[in-house]
Amino acid sequence: MVLRRLLDAVLMIGSDVELPDLLKHIVAEACSLVGARYGALGVLNTARTGLEEFLTCGMTDDEEAATGNRPTGRGVLGVLITEPAPLRLASISAHPDSYGFPPGHPPMTSFLGVPIRVRPGREPYGNLYLTDKIGASAFSEEDEALAEGLALAAGIAIQNTRLHERVRVLSVLDDRDRIAMALHDTVIQRLFASGLALQSAARQVNPEVMVGRVNRVIDDLDTTITEIRSAIFQLGDLSLGGLRSSVLALTTELTPTLGARPRVTISGPVDSTVPQHIADHVLAVLRESLTNASKHAQANSYTVVLRVGDDVHLEVTDNGIGMPAPGARAVGMGLVNLSNRAAKLGGSFVIKPVESGGTSVIWSVPL
Repeated sequence: MVLRRLLDAVLMIGSDVELPDLLKHIVAEACSLVGARYGALGVLNTARTGLEEFLTCGMTDDEEAATGNRPTGRGVLGVLITEPAPLRLASISAHPDSYGFPPGHPPMTSFLGVPIRVRPGREPYGNLYLTDKIGASAFSEEDEALAEGLALAAGIAIQNTRLHERVRVLSVLDDRDRIAMALHDTVIQRLFASGLALQSAARQVNPEVMVGRVNRVIDDLDTTITEIRSAIFQLGDLSLGGLRSSVLALTTELTPTLGARPRVTISGPVDSTVPQHIADHVLAVLRESLTNASKHAQANSYTVVLRVGDDVHLEVTDNGIGMPAPGARAVGMGLVNLSNRAAKLGGSFVIKPVESGGTSVIWSVPL
């Protein structure tokens, strides 16, 4: 059972769960597995001199508010920053570097801290902190081993996120270089040619010849303006971060309306192969499907799967009351709109019941 839960935490890294949610899950799992009343995960700043993020588990909202500002890595928490090695204490206050707790902070006694890194010898990304062993005066060696396993999962998750961000930035820079080269090779050369044509026209004595050349230059300039606008729109699309980021942003935007954050899974070359006109349809279908589930299906749990291969496959599943009865009028469901979008792109649209309850909307179009 314990190994299974460790495996589940590691497998979550491969899903498209956002990093803060994944790290919170790891902290909660760590508290449960080792029997800690409280847990926290601190992410180091780039200089590795303090904590830039601090996620907690076990405290109520009122207790969180009463503690004031988040810890930055002083006292016993700072020991793991300067000496990144597992640390077990029967009493936090007995440690010579203990800094004490701020007013309103719940009392904590036993302590277990482990560094978060991808593998031994690597610089840590942060630390996993666990306090107040339930049912015992101190944490055990087995607790330490379990915490190190979860810290490893957290380290891999943080590294993956940073690597994905680096790849995205490099991809954007590469696309910007490509657009800049296209501007130089086409737009600037065309402008240069237009300038030469105007100089030639200015030397003409015959008015009809001059007007003809000037009109041709005007046509060329119109074409040039179109190319510049196209390049600007491409740069705008790059700044949005692609379809993957747009899907995650849309689900985040709709979360307050839906009453729950959809679980999103994205696979395949989403950003590199899906053209913009199909991406626009995907986002529109996703918005319509989630909104319908919230309004008409009375759902409170949602799953979004976007898969790209030979086709673009979007599946939105909810746990609502299910499909309308046969012959019932589906007021405001917008099914015709979703079907038309698929048909327009030579794809398919299916809505079907889920065995466990709820409805699944499947929208697929070829690339």
